[in-house]
Amino acid sequence: MIKQKKILIPIVVVLVAAFAFAVGPVDAAKRRYVSIAAGWVTGAYFPMAGAISRIAWKHLKDDGIKVTAESSGASVANAKLIGQGDTDFAILQNDIASYAYNGKKGMFDEPIKNLLGVATLFPEHCQLVARRDSNINSPGDLKGKKVAIGPVGSGTAENAKQILEAWGLTVDDLEKAEQLTASQSADYIKDGRLDAAFFTVAVGAAVIMDTALIVDTNIVPITGDNVDKLIQKYPFYAKQMVPGGIYKGNDKDVPTVSVMAMLAARADLEEDIVYKILGAVYSDLDQLKKAHDKFKDISMETGLVGMPIPLHPGAEKYFKEKGVLK
Repeated sequence: MIKQKKILIPIVVVLVAAFAFAVGPVDAAKRRYVSIAAGWVTGAYFPMAGAISRIAWKHLKDDGIKVTAESSGASVANAKLIGQGDTDFAILQNDIASYAYNGKKGMFDEPIKNLLGVATLFPEHCQLVARRDSNINSPGDLKGKKVAIGPVGSGTAENAKQILEAWGLTVDDLEKAEQLTASQSADYIKDGRLDAAFFTVAVGAAVIMDTALIVDTNIVPITGDNVDKLIQKYPFYAKQMVPGGIYKGNDKDVPTVSVMAMLAARADLEEDIVYKILGAVYSDLDQLKKAHDKFKDISMETGLVGMPIPLHPGAEKYFKEKGVLK
């Protein structure tokens, strides 16, 4: 028995040392794992969340902060995940964030007051993609057509309904209104099951680029007096252009509208977590901009443009320190 004890002691010491080495400079108890609900893997949200995760690991490893990107539904679903406490951060559209915070009827059962703003990121263009043989030249031409309006719970679906409304239409005026993911919508356009589809995504989204390579498509102009009506009723929208040459067969600039993508956090997330992650992201924008071409114009100075809801205390502290928030 005595011999066995003498053998066990050094083994225990080795195991403790190995555990300490594996844990590293930050005590395991002090590690903080936070999640970002990041939308579909085919859009720009997931690369954004992935870039934030890598930047946090690079700059905040010694603080014990680890960020994980998680695929999710879309903007409405992400707001609800915050409300349920099932995620720490979420990327979503600014219009949907406002609807969630204020409890827009028909979308949210009650206001999600623990949804707070962190930063606005980049414009998301509403891109109406139509098969060229469908002869769709404006949203008004969608009447009697087969159209994907975006998945249930998505910002895309809300944008589609609002744009149709500006042209005096509803989903009931369509021959068929499909609620599909972005990748499903693309597949349906390619095989002729759809005439057109709405995508609220960054310009240059792979799902649209791939579709244009397979089948002749047009980016349908969203412009004219009806856009002024749209913006008057829904001031989250801004007039934008889809630059020519981005998608095959679409060589000219096409007018459209956009909303803003933004980062939000749940209200009870620690202030220093939000503050440190925001600081890390803005200190390493080069890394962020490598993740997607749409991120090239993100800056700290524009981080509150279009912010529709109150700021998280961690974000408020950061932007005040940098002089962006007076």
